[in-house]
Amino acid sequence: MAGPEFLALDEVEYGRVDQVSPQIRRVIAENPSKFTYRGTGTYLVGRGDVVVIDPGPRLESHRRALEQALDGERVRAILVTHCHADHSPLSTWLRDVSGAPTIAFGPHPRPDPAVVADVPADELEPASDAGDRADAGAPAGVVIEESTDHDFRPTDAVVDGDVVVSGRGLTITAVHTPGHTSNHTCWAFAEEETLFTGDHVMGWSTTVVSPPDGDMAAYFASLRGVADRDDRVLWPTHGPCRTDGRRYVESLLVHREEREAAIVRALAAGPTTVPAIVEVLYADVRRELHKPARRSVWAHLVKLVAEGRAAVEAGGPARLTSVYTAV
Repeated sequence: MAGPEFLALDEVEYGRVDQVSPQIRRVIAENPSKFTYRGTGTYLVGRGDVVVIDPGPRLESHRRALEQALDGERVRAILVTHCHADHSPLSTWLRDVSGAPTIAFGPHPRPDPAVVADVPADELEPASDAGDRADAGAPAGVVIEESTDHDFRPTDAVVDGDVVVSGRGLTITAVHTPGHTSNHTCWAFAEEETLFTGDHVMGWSTTVVSPPDGDMAAYFASLRGVADRDDRVLWPTHGPCRTDGRRYVESLLVHREEREAAIVRALAAGPTTVPAIVEVLYADVRRELHKPARRSVWAHLVKLVAEGRAAVEAGGPARLTSVYTAV
């Protein structure tokens, strides 16, 4: 299978309300960056009684745009895919002005201090698979992840399979998809056979999976779960929709599997480290992207050690600074 085919999102007008399907509107926040692409897309589902998905960053222009878009309508529920600061912060304002509940899997867990202490100070920024982003049509430069909204606490915490909205022509179900973050949740909209995929599946690039909260094994499993669904359309928070969901998600899985196989081959040559593997696997990628690439390789190694396909030479947990061997 060929590698993932990424799509661009052009002609963005910030703050404009775009009718993207019979029951779905989108408002894009003016927060374009190396990690948000053109900006955060907030979705309004329904008319009159509205469900809002990912209210977005604490940005005054976006707040005003949502206020205008929702004028005269009743917000039934506020759904949050996860707690990065480009997705959840405005949910507090919207909850306060509308009285609607905020609904999510739960808050973002605080990192284990022992894991954070083990990471060199200049490696603390979580980062994307830079090698993937380098040829994904993304803006040039080092791609890092948005900061975390640790203040977010949902009014209603849900689990996989919970029907969070029903009646009046809207049926929306929680689809827990850990990997990008442990609390990441997609939202399935039955009436239009649509899955709002947050950052789990993005049409414009691969997804960030960065320890300690990012979990590559969980991400693989969650991707397989989405590939097995029959959604007609995938709407990510960043970038364009995908109408080729199953084929595209399967190509993302193959891409990750190929990256993992390359790491296993590197380990077979003898004891090695995360930076050494990056030097080999990302030799044709700009050196300023090697730092974020190390987070992706680390995520794969954590998975491989847990599966017994790699080992930490000195024993103990799989750290960014560990020396790894083949098994």
